[in-house]
Formats: sequence, structure tokens, C-alpha cells
Amino acid sequence: MTALDEVAGWVRKMQAPHAVLLRPEGWQFATLDPEKSRRAAVLILFGARDVHHADPAPGSTDPDDLDILFVMRASTLSNHPGQVAFPGGAIDDEDEDEAAAALREAREETGLDPEGIRILGTLPEVGLPVSSFIVTPVVGWWVEQSPVHAVDTAESELVFRCPVSTLLDSSRRRTAVVRRDGFISRTPAFLTPDAVIWGFTAMLLDAAFDGLGWTKPWDRSREIPAPL
Repeated sequence: MTALDEVAGWVRKMQAPHAVLLRPEGWQFATLDPEKSRRAAVLILFGARDVHHADPAPGSTDPDDLDILFVMRASTLSNHPGQVAFPGGAIDDEDEDEAAAALREAREETGLDPEGIRILGTLPEVGLPVSSFIVTPVVGWWVEQSPVHAVDTAESELVFRCPVSTLLDSSRRRTAVVRRDGFISRTPAFLTPDAVIWGFTAMLLDAAFDGLGWTKPWDRSREIPAPL
């Protein structure tokens, strides 16, 4: 089975009724009010490393041959400043669906060509009370890769691709801790050469790797302050 088969199979499994990607317990600081929330979509984009063209059939046979696309949000933004995220944003009325919104936002943020991406499907939505969004993760496979960069530095300070092998490295795994108003939030964290990935994005990564069966044992007791 190729890595593409594994990812596509996991996405199909997560589309089953009552599937849950993330539970709010232990990391959310507030309760989501659906009446006051906007809908958003993010793109979790897997691509073959160090190539310009990647044929999805047969695709990579090893997760270590893949990377994932990230953006670092501008430090001047009001929501999640300076944090690493998947490309994405609010769903507009003109967007056909969540996948279309994720691709549009990814193009606007990173300059990628949406025509080169195969959408594998969507994952269960997750509430993000701190910014009042209900987020749908969209999983994509980079069939025909294109250059990426920070298109608008007022929105994203950095665009980078991180190898899956780095993200799975047990020595780079930590638990990020935020203490606020008597509440303690703990989320997974990934120490990458470009940035620390923590919070919502790290939770999605952790759930994906667990669901795919790719996670390597790591010490969750190794805590770091979240880089706010």
C-alpha cells in the first residue's frame, strides 16, 4: 500500500457518520457559539519531497518521502499572530464548497496552482472558539507541484514545506502548555527547523498521524511553554 492509499483510506474512514477528529476537552479555552461563528476551511496538503512533478499513482511508498505545506501567520494579525497554520481561511459565499475555499485561500496565501492538487476529501469539522470559527480540514495530494512563497506578508510571514519524517521524529515532539486565567491548555508541539508548530494545527497533525498509524512513540511529559 502506498502512502497515497493510506491517506485516501483514512480520509474515507473519517467521512463515516459520527466520526470525530478532535475533541475539545483539555485544550479549548472557551465554548463555541455556533450562532456567532463563521465557517472556514484549511488545506492539509501532502506532497512528494524534492520533486517538481509527483505522479499520484503509484505515489510514494513511504511517509518519510512526503512533506506538508504550512504558513506562518503574520505577527500583526489579531487572531493567532505568528502561529504556524495550514493554508486556509473563511469560506466565502462565492466558494462552491469547503474544498474550493481551501484551494482559493491556499492560492492567495502561497501562490500554488490549485490545478495541480487532487482533493482526497474532507475531515470532520472542528470548532475553534478563540477565533469563532468552525473549521473543515480538507486533505489534498500534490500531483503537479508548483512554487510557493508568502504572497502577502501582511497575512503570512513565511511559507514552508516540512518533511513528514521531521514531524514524526520523536526527539522533536513536545507538549506545549498555555496557562491563562486558571485554565491550563496542553497541545502537541512539533519542533521544526522553521518554527514550532503547536495549538490547533499541531492537534490536527497529531490526529492525522495517529489515524494513519504513522505516529512514533514520544514522551508527552516533555513540556514547553507555548510560543505565544
